[in-house]
Amino acid sequence: MKLLIAGAGGHGRVVADAALSSGRFSQVAFLDDGYPSLNIREGWPLLGKLESMSSFLGEYTMLVTAFGDATFRLKVLTRALELGYVCPSIVHPAAVVSRHAFIGAGSVLFAGSVVNVGAEIGRGCIVNTGATVDHDSRLDEGVHICPGAHLAGNVKVGARSWFGVGAAARQGVSIGADVMIGAGAVVVADVPAGKTFVGVPARELIK
Repeated sequence: MKLLIAGAGGHGRVVADAALSSGRFSQVAFLDDGYPSLNIREGWPLLGKLESMSSFLGEYTMLVTAFGDATFRLKVLTRALELGYVCPSIVHPAAVVSRHAFIGAGSVLFAGSVVNVGAEIGRGCIVNTGATVDHDSRLDEGVHICPGAHLAGNVKVGARSWFGVGAAARQGVSIGADVMIGAGAVVVADVPAGKTFVGVPARELIK
């Protein structure tokens, strides 16, 4: 099975590696607006710009988006689905995912990540290397749980929020949409939408 990946940066290359390692895909190729000058050092082919997505629908039926910017990632994912692509979840074989968890379209789970029973991962999410999402937690669309970050049980994270490297959230807290949680922060209380929280315990960063 072949997989088309929209976005050929570092994140896209990790997605490609996870996809091939999973054994579900025999071949990957990329679309990126860096075409044709962008060089992918692993040698995976770069076929064209994002605007050419519809041109490859005959050869490729599956596409996953791989951009760090959540809003853009979801925009491209929505476009791919509208065109008729299947947008699979990508799960590295070294991830541990409960059979009783839900993983949305186009989400990626990298090596060492754990998603426990009853967890719900929305579409277009990233559960990065070594991150954990414990039982009954819910990530809305476009959430990024960064490497080594940990959500305890029953944590809710709103759409497009970014949960930083090594950060942690205690059980039962609710984090709003478009929130940024800084690296190493410890969230012990609910976080309103659109805010940046840092520190231990996490407090709002006033700019």
